[in-house]
Amino acid sequence: MSDERGHEAGTVAGIGAGRGPGGTGIPEPEHAPGELLIPSDVRTFSGSPSGARRAVGITVSRFNGDITTVLLGSAIETLENAGVTRGAIDVMPVPGAFELPLAAMALAKTKRYGCILALGCVIRGETPHFDLVAAEAASGVQLASLETGIPVAFGVLTCETREQAERRASGAHGGKGREAALTALEMADALARLRAGVNR
Repeated sequence: MSDERGHEAGTVAGIGAGRGPGGTGIPEPEHAPGELLIPSDVRTFSGSPSGARRAVGITVSRFNGDITTVLLGSAIETLENAGVTRGAIDVMPVPGAFELPLAAMALAKTKRYGCILALGCVIRGETPHFDLVAAEAASGVQLASLETGIPVAFGVLTCETREQAERRASGAHGGKGREAALTALEMADALARLRAGVNR
């Protein structure tokens, strides 16, 4: 089952274990539909995915390289379409998803980048320690962002099968690489506006 964006419903690294209310066993979609409405009379610091005058660091896993190549390609294309110049994009490949947090932290600590993307793919059928790798990658990437104040977008596919990974890597709208790129740019812009006191 998939939602309107083509994302597969199901378990993601044991987080939100894919069961409906009361443990019914009915998978919940990754993304619930609906629009956030904020009252017009409160100050709002929201960002837009603009890459103008912004440098971006990307760390990408070589494991499942055919999938991560697609993620990287769609991420770079999205960054360029958003205004990030090719020369302002740096890529740091790592062996696997488990190494992504360290690379993301190292990139963020240089303070050379407005945001970081962490791209990888973990497939349950090919990785006996799937849950450990997926969970540690997610928590480690989040820690890199929290400790440095630099947005780090989690663009790691956690899939049951290779076929699912292939669908989610490309996707009807550019897949997980595009999603990570847009998320990172939006957060970078939102934080820049917050620090400058520029609301909208």
